[in-house]
Amino acid sequence: MRISLRGFATSLRLPSSKDVRYSYQQKSDIARHFYCIRAGFLFGYDIGVISGCLIMPDFVRRFGEIGSDGQPFLSSSRQSIITSLLSAGTFVGALAQAFTADRFGRKGSIFIWSTIFTIGTLIQTATDTSIVQITVGRFIAGLGVGAMSAIVPLYNGETAPKAIRGVILVMYQLQIIMGIFLSYIIDLGTHSIKNSASWRIPVGLQMLWGLILMSGILFLPESPRHLLYTGREEQARGDIAELNGVRIDDSLVENVVEELKFGIAAENEGGKAGWLECFSTRNMLWKRTINGMMLQFIQQLNGQNFYYYYGDTFFQSAGTELSPYVIQTILGAVSVVGTIPALYLIETWGRRRSLLTGAVLEAICAIIAGLVGHFTLAPNNTPQSQLTSRNKSGGDTLIAFAVLHLFSYSMFWGPTPWVYLGESFPLRVRPRAIALGSATNWLWNFLLSFFAPRIAARIGPLILLIFFGMLLFGVVYVYLFIPETKGLSLEEVDELYRTGVKPWHSSGWKPHLYDAQQPHAGMQRRDSIRKEDEKARSVVEEHSKE
Repeated sequence: MRISLRGFATSLRLPSSKDVRYSYQQKSDIARHFYCIRAGFLFGYDIGVISGCLIMPDFVRRFGEIGSDGQPFLSSSRQSIITSLLSAGTFVGALAQAFTADRFGRKGSIFIWSTIFTIGTLIQTATDTSIVQITVGRFIAGLGVGAMSAIVPLYNGETAPKAIRGVILVMYQLQIIMGIFLSYIIDLGTHSIKNSASWRIPVGLQMLWGLILMSGILFLPESPRHLLYTGREEQARGDIAELNGVRIDDSLVENVVEELKFGIAAENEGGKAGWLECFSTRNMLWKRTINGMMLQFIQQLNGQNFYYYYGDTFFQSAGTELSPYVIQTILGAVSVVGTIPALYLIETWGRRRSLLTGAVLEAICAIIAGLVGHFTLAPNNTPQSQLTSRNKSGGDTLIAFAVLHLFSYSMFWGPTPWVYLGESFPLRVRPRAIALGSATNWLWNFLLSFFAPRIAARIGPLILLIFFGMLLFGVVYVYLFIPETKGLSLEEVDELYRTGVKPWHSSGWKPHLYDAQQPHAGMQRRDSIRKEDEKARSVVEEHSKE
């Protein structure tokens, strides 16, 4: 699927179908789009790579302890330290990027944090036997991962057109899943090496991903919204002209600048805001911030991470002899396949329908898997020879619904909360609000990884009933509080919240932001933009089938 940025300068002006066809021929534009979402791949790869390293013999020998039998082992406390330091770094980085995004711009901020990530990876790869060094490296790399998990959706949300903004943000999630999947494949390919190359290769490859992002971001334009907001109008005009393939004195550039300035002025009445402004009653900012944080909270308690972390135990209880590396690869492949349909559904079904459907499907899978696992699985570490036909059939059922659960998550709840987070806030609080949402994600990721094994040790597969309850809560929350934002520009999303429309009526809501600016032509302008929107989307869908 090829999607270009040329002709898609801002979410306020969409190209004609002729422009879109022309843009598909521009190789440089394809490269820009590729780099725009590449940070997601880096994000996912770093998350996935460490799980395989923790059970590699050379890694255990270097960073573990010597047991009473004289054999090296990696204690649960050391595993926790190595793993959780990344989550600690991501939480800090997600909040810290709010300061760099405003001070250095979106483009400059991505470069800074990708550099920090690369340094952290270098520290890890150069480690010999020091657990302190590798955990410090994990923390530093986590700073970059957490920051980019917030700044990249922010950048994509501000630069992508509303016709395909959801698609681009879903492609960011697809890159995350592909990063996880590739890390599993590389772990599978290197784990049998007898020396430190078994773990240095998969860990060290992260430096390559970081360098690719650092170099690629230099060729991307800055967000025109950010440039106008900071008073750099001439640079904004240049970027708009470049992205649309027109001269800087073209009337298109003037029209886009005026519309952006009008929208920015409308959403930023009252001046620059601080962190507390994210929770103010003005323009319903408190509700928007809470919605972004709640979707990230519910996403982390969908249950998918439990399968990622402990799926190998369930597979073994079902009678399979697959290694943990193969099991990880299977789960990663299912996640990649599940994310692909989201590229289409996010702009056809919309955000609300995707979240509601996903929560219902995952809840069904969770309750069936939890009850079947509880009543039919054999105790952990039961020898294969002692598994009964009931154990095996129950295990097969649990595996099937675990795969369906992950597939549904990847299609709906994996990408959609990130899409919503990237398009819900006015410019003056956008970096901070997105930082709070991303930090919420990483906080609950840390808590889940810390407490889930302890809970599962006590109640076994019944832990899935906790996720079932959270998914039911998600259905209720989305229905009552999450409005539909499909097809709206970022400025129109701001108007949607200010009008106070009920979420369950939001799908049919029509914006009137520019009617005040053009009282005699406002509606005509809106209809024209929507027709262009439909043409652009139809061409994108046509090319996606090629």
